[in-house]
Amino acid sequence: MQSTHHFLSLIVPSYKKEETIVSNIRRLQEVLNTVRYDHEIIVVVDGMVDKTFQKLKKAKLDKTTILAYKRNQGKSYGLRVGMRHAKGDYVMFIDAGEEIDPNGISMLLEHMEWYEADIIVGSKRHPASIVHYSVARRILSLGYYILVKMLFGITIKDTQAGIKIFRKKVISKVLPRLVEKRFTGDLEILVVARRLGFKRMYEAPIKLNYHFAGLSSAATLSTIWGMFIDTMAIFYRDKLLDYYSYPTKRSRIGRTIKKIVPGPYMHVGQNTSQ
Repeated sequence: MQSTHHFLSLIVPSYKKEETIVSNIRRLQEVLNTVRYDHEIIVVVDGMVDKTFQKLKKAKLDKTTILAYKRNQGKSYGLRVGMRHAKGDYVMFIDAGEEIDPNGISMLLEHMEWYEADIIVGSKRHPASIVHYSVARRILSLGYYILVKMLFGITIKDTQAGIKIFRKKVISKVLPRLVEKRFTGDLEILVVARRLGFKRMYEAPIKLNYHFAGLSSAATLSTIWGMFIDTMAIFYRDKLLDYYSYPTKRSRIGRTIKKIVPGPYMHVGQNTSQ
């Protein structure tokens, strides 16, 4: 029996997932039906580049809202779109696909209650996590943790795993200040939340199985470089401009983004059967 004490909004950013997205969402529904909170799923289709949106609409998924826009803008942009539409007092996101075991959702929810947390971060580097990825990627993850700790003083050991949960009050304060669109939106949320005084951040174990190409692939090297550049941009805004402390500073950048990214939504589909 589900409790009405909390309402969970689960955001699923998706890009080029036409082959797996429907089964992915049905699996998430199965998991959410076992937790004690009522819920909604918000699928954000990051660019109309394949048939992901059409397959979601045809599937008529219960308690599911589908948001889509024409051009690919990046995962972090998609998360912001989903957050704007979230109705829950708990707002969670999980990457589309089969790499992160969705059974970890209940673990993050329990951690929110145990710690009375503002934010719970699913972490590959938690001692109880079960992860399958290469030694090279483990070294890269450790190096990024050291960089983040040096730059921002954040002690979370894994800021980039694609599953996190927030109280709505955190999202309400943080969302107007966010800028990142692609590689480091997860980190930016944590940096801004910490800047605004939300320091009850804790890690929870996850089960994860990566299916990425080797570190030598051009796409992976481009992603690593993009993450570094975006991380330094967050550092510049946070430490040198003090940008995140004053949302009014966002006005000019916000207007610029609006010109570049018109819309923002080309299609909105809703299936909210109870």
